[in-house]
Amino acid sequence: MPLHTNSRQFGHSQESLAAKYLCDAGLRLLHRNYQCRVGEIDLIMIDSYRHLVFVEVRFRRSTRFGTAIDSITSNKQRKIRRAAAHFLLTYPQHSNRICRFDVIGIAPAPTGGELVFEWIKTAFE
Repeated sequence: MPLHTNSRQFGHSQESLAAKYLCDAGLRLLHRNYQCRVGEIDLIMIDSYRHLVFVEVRFRRSTRFGTAIDSITSNKQRKIRRAAAHFLLTYPQHSNRICRFDVIGIAPAPTGGELVFEWIKTAFE
């Protein structure tokens, strides 16, 4: 895994990997790093059913303190939901779409070298 000069750059590279993984699975990237005063959404995508998918990307170097998925608290979920509501108000052309909240966790494989992706669809409501 390459070294990065700061955590923002590292997070951006993980989001790029997650976006590629999800695009390869058939989703279409609509927006990256949507930020507003109430929160941030890493990836906003459209699936094959034309549903709007808000994706939280998490990376963990080890599972010693839980998986990447485990690190999403109820407070973080609330912020993502509020940011999603803001997105829908800002882009009303998407307001009639069915929405869901997915989480994609990225971690090094136990054997090293490769990365393991854990994609949870409808991880929270």
